[in-house]
Amino acid sequence: MAQVESTPDKEVNVEKAVSAVRDAVSRHRAQLVVFPEIFMSFFPAHTAKQVIVDDAESLEGPFVTRMRELAVRNGVWLIFGMKELGEEPNAGRVFNTVVIVTSDGSIAGTYRKTHLYDAFGFKESDTIAPGDNLFEPIQTPFGKIGLFVCYELRFPEIARYQASRGAEVIIVPSGWVRGPMKEHHWSHLVTVRALENTVFVVACNQVSDFYSGQSLVVDPMGVPMVTGPETEALLACEIDLSRIESVRTKLPSYEHRRSELYTKTN
Repeated sequence: MAQVESTPDKEVNVEKAVSAVRDAVSRHRAQLVVFPEIFMSFFPAHTAKQVIVDDAESLEGPFVTRMRELAVRNGVWLIFGMKELGEEPNAGRVFNTVVIVTSDGSIAGTYRKTHLYDAFGFKESDTIAPGDNLFEPIQTPFGKIGLFVCYELRFPEIARYQASRGAEVIIVPSGWVRGPMKEHHWSHLVTVRALENTVFVVACNQVSDFYSGQSLVVDPMGVPMVTGPETEALLACEIDLSRIESVRTKLPSYEHRRSELYTKTN
């Protein structure tokens, strides 16, 4: 996980990515490097809406292109957030999009955040349009990957959707805003999403005076494997997928679900 502070300057952010990926591969032999939500560029709260819209790019734009080139040069998969150009009828807003790039530079998957952060006095929906579909987990050389974004940790149905479709590792790029009780919520929600689905959760958070950092990886038993500080950091973690079967043998709660009952409530 590259727990970094992104800036409004995309060039600065690309250089941070270059440095993080180089170190992750050379020092830790990383196969996958995860960056935070909206890593492409960050603007402070209350930035003019038009500035954010004008900053957005398509998936064929220069930022994604450079990240794809970075993946190829280092032979590593990348997951990162961006602001994607909106489309009719959302031309006045952008999408909060996560991109998965393979080691050969192809785009293996994308996800447009579906549940927006209209909470704690913020209104993400002013500038961000919601996506229409949850992410469908994809097979990778290092396991089946699920995905959702930040605020969506508060919706257990999303993580369960990923797990029910075979996700073994759920990636959660985030920009978790600081605030009273917020860090407490962050660590607990990441832990319980892993534990209730008996999967790994990899939650990579932005860090700044606005964001809280403290990225973490939690295993299927709810055990934190690595935790980050409040400053920029490169956090390495080796995941052994056999841990899932081991935990589910002892704790088969996922198999004990009675789905026929759950449709009776909202």
